[in-house]
Amino acid sequence: MTGQTAYRCSRIFDGDSIHQDAALLVEHGKIVGLCAGDTVPADAAQVDLGGGILAPGLIDLQVNGGGGLMLGDADCIEDIARICHAHLTLGTTALTPTLITDTPETTRKVVKLGVEAWAKGVRGFHGLHLEGPHLFKGRKGAHDPDLIRPMDEADLELYLFAARQLPSLILTVAPETVTPEQIRILSEAGVHVSLGHSGATYAECKAAAEAGASMVTHLFNAMSPLQHREPGLVGAALDLGSLNVGLIADGVHVDPVAIKVALKAKTGPGRIFLVTDAMSQTGTDVTSFTLGGREIFRRDGTLTLADGTLAGADIDLPASLKYLTGTLDMPIETALAMATSDPADVLGRPMGRLAAGHAADLVLFSDDFAVSGVWVNGRRLDG
Repeated sequence: MTGQTAYRCSRIFDGDSIHQDAALLVEHGKIVGLCAGDTVPADAAQVDLGGGILAPGLIDLQVNGGGGLMLGDADCIEDIARICHAHLTLGTTALTPTLITDTPETTRKVVKLGVEAWAKGVRGFHGLHLEGPHLFKGRKGAHDPDLIRPMDEADLELYLFAARQLPSLILTVAPETVTPEQIRILSEAGVHVSLGHSGATYAECKAAAEAGASMVTHLFNAMSPLQHREPGLVGAALDLGSLNVGLIADGVHVDPVAIKVALKAKTGPGRIFLVTDAMSQTGTDVTSFTLGGREIFRRDGTLTLADGTLAGADIDLPASLKYLTGTLDMPIETALAMATSDPADVLGRPMGRLAAGHAADLVLFSDDFAVSGVWVNGRRLDG
């Protein structure tokens, strides 16, 4: 016996395209490659998955919490694992848990926990996303304005430390509240600087991109809009090829027409990738929870503060895929890439594709994108 396992499925998405009636070869938790169904090695163990779609595990670069817990409330790596597990069960095998604007003490705590989580191999954990606190108060969204502040030397040193210790670090900043030199230092150290919660002009956003910013946080939301005389951050996100753009596809945060326009405008090389902006409710049936001492209400697929301000999203990546392929009639390959290979390429990490040598992190979907099975390092998740 070779020790290989051949996973047969009627459709297999490799990160770029769909293969019909193929088999995925896995050995010792790593992907060996794809082969036609009639060329499976005779001595390989075979698993027939039947219909549906076998794909690389999903990747989410903006996840505020899950399993009833927000990242800022985590006190140990078991809490990090709890958040990751809530998303693992929904097919997201790689995520960067996200801390929204908080105190310096909480930020340091979360960075320390993140470093420990990576060192101890918490399943699904692939870095951190710090969304704030260096934002523009006029576009704060659900962030606490009392905690928004400029970046000082202690902040910069913490981010540089985190970038050395973590597989990936995303930092959302408003370009008008940080300097191009700070962005340059961070990006040269490997930090993925993302622009968001900003009222910046197109020129300010372009200067930030030229300094090294490479991402935009939740397109259209909490940012200066595209106007005919001032394109703002939305215009920069769609125009500048160096910027990769996160998008919440829940039918609430962005109108379907706006999504279609953005996809037509953003033709490359920068990509539009899916994020959930999920909060602690993911994986639970709670109807409300607290965020920084304020109550968040969960109603009709939305999360809002008492005044109606959107506060994260009540959606997961499989539901986003269903929305894109159903409501927007997007090709399956395009939608799947936005949740697998595109975010992987944004981070520059070896995942998101069924490529030889990559970890066998997989998700099996039914035809309507219900999750039928999840594998991490070739081992099926039991629950």
